[in-house]
Amino acid sequence: MVQHEIRLERRTLHGHFSRDLAPILSVDSGDSIAFACLNSGWRDDSHEPFEERLPEGDERDAGHALIGPVEVRGARGGQTLEVRIDEIRIGSWGVTDAGGWHTPLNERLGVHEGENVALHWTLDADAASGVDQKGRRVSLRPFLGVIGMPPDEPGIHSTAPPRSCGGNIDCKELVAGTTLFLPIPVGGALLSAGDGHAAQGDGEVSQLAIEAPVERAQFTLSVRDDLPLNDPIAWTPDAWLTFGFDEDLDEAAALAIDGMLELMGREHGVERREALALASVVVDLRVTQLVNGARGVHARLAHDALR
Repeated sequence: MVQHEIRLERRTLHGHFSRDLAPILSVDSGDSIAFACLNSGWRDDSHEPFEERLPEGDERDAGHALIGPVEVRGARGGQTLEVRIDEIRIGSWGVTDAGGWHTPLNERLGVHEGENVALHWTLDADAASGVDQKGRRVSLRPFLGVIGMPPDEPGIHSTAPPRSCGGNIDCKELVAGTTLFLPIPVGGALLSAGDGHAAQGDGEVSQLAIEAPVERAQFTLSVRDDLPLNDPIAWTPDAWLTFGFDEDLDEAAALAIDGMLELMGREHGVERREALALASVVVDLRVTQLVNGARGVHARLAHDALR
């Protein structure tokens, strides 16, 4: 295993997904990558905007600031990429807005575009604590909102929605010590990541978490031939997670449940119809996020639920 350090610089940053984007680094299965990243809005740990970002309107930098893509040698479409999240250390500040963008949820809640309010956070990574400008303190559980690969389609693809190959999943469970499994869509995998979140609630209802720069993140990347997937799944020390993404929340839930029934068959040897009955007893459904175009739902099966 080799550990690769990726510098935070213009060469390693981008704001879109594309199978045609040249990799910044090639690694072998089992290698680790470590990197820092700007916050989702392309600001560094001094609050300063990244001066080399392409002009507004250029799709290549229109989305989240991402590090990558990283090529995994020998990875092929149809295999699975195992992303072990070894470390995430957040920067010293963060921001959470409400009303800065138009969303159907904001309209439903009577918060209109332009009626913006911002919470500015001072973050202490060592104490896992953040405090806003009014002195309100929250506990931090940092994770990366975006971990994913480009679709196997030509052109530039937005970083905003989650997809079957990952992307803007925004799942608060994906902290250090967890592992995300993603279906590989393209040769070489071409993984990108960013969008540091210091803390977030399920749903991410204002459209933002505590958006923060990443001081350091480390992943270990492995290619799996023995775990065919249609949608992402994740392992945490407490539970298995399966994900569903769709513009319709009911369909997203159905996809998450479908993935969970497959997982229960694979991990526990349970026939599908029986798994559905058991799932109604031991599986929890959670709304991952409501605000990224494609809604997200994750199903959670605790490791000790079936003894």
